[in-house]
Amino acid sequence: MAIAQQKIHLQAQVPDALYGKRLDQALAEMFPDYSRSRIKDWILAQQVTVNGVVMDKPREKLIGGEAIEIQTELAVQSGHEAQDNIKLDIVFEDEHILVINKPTDLVVHPGAGNSDGTVLNALLAHAPEVASVPRAGIVHRLDKDTTGLMVVAKTVPAQTYLVEQLQAREISREYEAVVCGTMVAGGTVDAPMGRHPTKRTSMAVREYGKPAVTHYRVMEKFRAHTHLRLKLETGRTHQIRVHMSHLRHPLVGDPLYGGRPRPPRAAGEELVNMLRNFKRQALHAAQLELAHPITSEWMSWKAPLPQDMVDLLAVLRADSKENAQDWD
Repeated sequence: MAIAQQKIHLQAQVPDALYGKRLDQALAEMFPDYSRSRIKDWILAQQVTVNGVVMDKPREKLIGGEAIEIQTELAVQSGHEAQDNIKLDIVFEDEHILVINKPTDLVVHPGAGNSDGTVLNALLAHAPEVASVPRAGIVHRLDKDTTGLMVVAKTVPAQTYLVEQLQAREISREYEAVVCGTMVAGGTVDAPMGRHPTKRTSMAVREYGKPAVTHYRVMEKFRAHTHLRLKLETGRTHQIRVHMSHLRHPLVGDPLYGGRPRPPRAAGEELVNMLRNFKRQALHAAQLELAHPITSEWMSWKAPLPQDMVDLLAVLRADSKENAQDWD
C-alpha cells in the first residue's frame, strides 16, 4: 500500500473567547476539520507554533490574541487503482458522505490476496476526491462476505466527525443473522475480545481483550436455528461472529467460527443442501443511523435482506412447518 503525504499549513489568531483554554482544546475549536486527538499529536510532534514559539505541551493555556501556525502532513493512501467496472449499490450520497449496500464476496479494502477489485477501488472511480481523505474515507468495514450498509466520508471534515461519532458509540448499526440452535430469548453479550492466541487470522473472547458489547433479540425461531436482530455497541473485528460462537450459537455458514452444518433431525433434502451450500456467514448490516457529519441531521437507512438469506429463511420456515409436531 502506498502512502502519500498531504501538506497542511494553517494560520489563525486565537479569539479572545478562548481565554484560559488548553492549547489542544482551543485549536480543535479553531480548526474543526481536524479532530482534537489529531491536533494533540501535531502539538506533541512540535508542528505547532504560538507567536513563533514551537509548542509541545497540549495543556498549555492561552489568553487570546496569539498567532497560531500549524505546518504538518496528513498521510493519505495513494497508488490504488480506480476501477469503474465494480458496481456500487449507492443508498445515499451528497457532497460529504456516501452510504452503500455492500454485496457478498466484495472486500472493502485492498490487502493480502486482494490487491484490487475492492470497495475502495470502486470508490476511487465513483468519487475521486476520496483519494485525499485518510483511508479513502472508509471509517468502518464489513467482512468480505457480510452484506449491508456502510458509510464512507468524502471529505476530511466528514471523516473527522464520523470517526468521533464511532468512538463515542453514537452511530447505530443493526444487523440480521441466522444462527445455529434455538434461542429462547434476547440478551446482551458483554465479553472482551482480542486476537486468537494460536489462530492469528481469528479473533476470540479474551479476558484482557478490548471491551465488546453486542445486544440481540429473537425475530423468529425454527427447529434448530434462530433469526436474530443484533445491535453493536462496540465495533470489534468479527464481533458478532465471535460473540454468537461464544454463546454456542455460531452463524450459519461461518467458515471461521461456525463449524460443520447442523441440520435438525429428519431434515429434508432441501434444508440439508441449503445448509451445506451456504458458504458465507449469514450476516447482514440491515440498518444504519447517524448524525450527518456536517448538518447534524439525524439520518437512517435500511437495506433489505439479500436473496440468499431470504431463501435460507424460507427453507427453515418450511422445515419447521412440516415438522411442527417435533418442536411445538
